[in-house]
Amino acid sequence: MARILLVEDNEMNRDMLSRRLKKRGYDVDIAIDGQQGVDMAASGPDLILLDMSLPVLDGWDAAKALKGNQATKHIPIIALTAHAMAGDREKALEVGCDDYDTKPVELARLLDKITHWLEA
Repeated sequence: MARILLVEDNEMNRDMLSRRLKKRGYDVDIAIDGQQGVDMAASGPDLILLDMSLPVLDGWDAAKALKGNQATKHIPIIALTAHAMAGDREKALEVGCDDYDTKPVELARLLDKITHWLEA
Protein backbone atom coordinates (compact mmCIF):
# COMPACT_ATOMS: atom_id res chain seq x y z
CA MET A 1 0.00 0.00 0.00
CA ALA A 2 1.03 3.59 -0.55
CA ARG A 3 3.06 5.62 1.92
CA ILE A 4 1.66 9.01 2.88
CA LEU A 5 3.59 11.78 4.61
CA LEU A 6 1.22 13.73 6.86
CA VAL A 7 2.62 17.15 7.76
CA GLU A 8 0.39 18.46 10.54
CA ASP A 9 1.22 20.36 13.74
CA ASN A 10 -2.14 19.88 15.50
CA GLU A 11 -1.94 16.72 17.58
CA MET A 12 -5.67 16.01 17.45
CA ASN A 13 -5.84 16.38 13.66
CA ARG A 14 -2.67 14.32 13.26
CA ASP A 15 -3.95 11.49 15.44
CA MET A 16 -7.41 11.36 13.87
CA LEU A 17 -6.20 11.47 10.29
CA SER A 18 -3.27 9.08 10.71
CA ARG A 19 -5.47 6.48 12.45
CA ARG A 20 -8.10 6.68 9.71
CA LEU A 21 -5.52 6.38 6.94
CA LYS A 22 -3.75 3.46 8.63
CA LYS A 23 -7.12 1.74 9.08
CA ARG A 24 -7.49 1.89 5.29
CA GLY A 25 -4.10 0.27 4.78
CA TYR A 26 -1.86 3.27 4.15
CA ASP A 27 1.57 3.55 5.71
CA VAL A 28 1.68 6.97 7.38
CA ASP A 29 4.77 8.97 8.29
CA ILE A 30 4.24 12.09 10.39
CA ALA A 31 6.04 15.43 10.43
CA ILE A 32 5.02 18.14 12.89
CA ASP A 33 6.39 21.21 11.11
CA GLY A 34 7.11 22.30 7.56
CA GLN A 35 10.88 21.90 7.74
CA GLN A 36 10.58 18.38 9.13
CA GLY A 37 8.12 17.63 6.32
CA VAL A 38 10.55 18.84 3.66
CA ASP A 39 13.35 16.80 5.24
CA MET A 40 11.22 13.64 5.53
CA ALA A 41 9.99 13.95 1.93
CA ALA A 42 13.50 13.01 0.81
CA SER A 43 12.63 9.42 1.82
CA GLY A 44 10.17 9.30 -1.08
CA PRO A 45 6.57 9.06 0.14
CA ASP A 46 3.93 8.40 -2.52
CA LEU A 47 1.88 11.44 -1.50
CA ILE A 48 2.08 14.36 0.94
CA LEU A 49 -0.81 15.80 2.96
CA LEU A 50 0.42 19.27 3.87
CA ASP A 51 -1.18 21.56 6.43
CA MET A 52 -0.61 25.12 5.29
CA SER A 53 -0.41 26.71 8.78
CA LEU A 54 2.73 25.18 10.25
CA PRO A 55 5.51 26.30 12.58
CA VAL A 56 9.17 26.66 11.53
CA LEU A 57 8.38 26.61 7.79
CA ASP A 58 4.77 27.18 6.75
CA GLY A 59 3.02 24.98 4.21
CA TRP A 60 3.24 27.60 1.47
CA ASP A 61 7.05 27.72 1.69
CA ALA A 62 7.31 23.96 2.26
CA ALA A 63 5.35 23.32 -0.97
CA LYS A 64 7.66 25.69 -2.88
CA ALA A 65 10.72 23.90 -1.46
CA LEU A 66 9.34 20.45 -2.30
CA LYS A 67 8.41 21.37 -5.88
CA GLY A 68 11.71 23.19 -6.34
CA ASN A 69 13.73 20.09 -5.42
CA GLN A 70 14.52 17.59 -8.17
CA ALA A 71 14.20 14.68 -5.73
CA THR A 72 10.72 15.59 -4.45
CA LYS A 73 9.03 17.63 -7.19
CA HIS A 74 7.18 14.57 -8.56
CA ILE A 75 5.44 13.77 -5.24
CA PRO A 76 1.76 14.85 -5.28
CA ILE A 77 0.90 17.34 -2.53
CA ILE A 78 -2.61 17.86 -1.20
CA ALA A 79 -2.85 21.12 0.77
CA LEU A 80 -4.97 20.97 3.92
CA THR A 81 -6.21 24.18 5.46
CA ALA A 82 -8.84 25.46 7.85
CA HIS A 83 -8.48 28.87 6.21
CA ALA A 84 -10.83 28.37 3.29
CA MET A 85 -10.58 31.95 2.15
CA ALA A 86 -11.28 33.10 -1.37
CA GLY A 87 -8.13 32.58 -3.40
CA ASP A 88 -6.51 30.05 -1.04
CA ARG A 89 -7.05 27.16 -3.45
CA GLU A 90 -5.45 29.11 -6.29
CA LYS A 91 -2.59 30.21 -4.02
CA ALA A 92 -1.96 26.59 -2.96
CA LEU A 93 -1.87 25.44 -6.58
CA GLU A 94 0.36 28.39 -7.48
CA VAL A 95 3.02 27.42 -4.90
CA GLY A 96 3.08 23.85 -6.20
CA CYS A 97 0.35 21.89 -4.44
CA ASP A 98 -1.42 19.48 -6.76
CA ASP A 99 -4.75 19.63 -4.93
CA TYR A 100 -6.47 21.35 -2.04
CA ASP A 101 -8.85 20.26 0.71
CA THR A 102 -10.42 22.07 3.63
CA LYS A 103 -10.57 21.32 7.33
CA PRO A 104 -12.33 19.90 9.11
CA VAL A 105 -11.46 17.00 6.86
CA GLU A 106 -14.35 15.23 5.20
CA LEU A 107 -12.72 11.79 5.00
CA ALA A 108 -14.61 10.40 1.98
CA ARG A 109 -13.75 13.48 -0.09
CA LEU A 110 -10.10 13.40 0.98
CA LEU A 111 -9.81 9.67 0.27
CA ASP A 112 -11.16 10.28 -3.24
CA LYS A 113 -8.45 12.88 -3.80
CA ILE A 114 -5.75 10.60 -2.38
CA THR A 115 -6.87 7.76 -4.66
CA HIS A 116 -6.92 10.11 -7.66
CA TRP A 117 -3.34 11.31 -7.11
CA LEU A 118 -1.94 7.87 -6.29
CA GLU A 119 -3.39 6.53 -9.54
CA ALA A 120 -2.38 9.55 -11.66
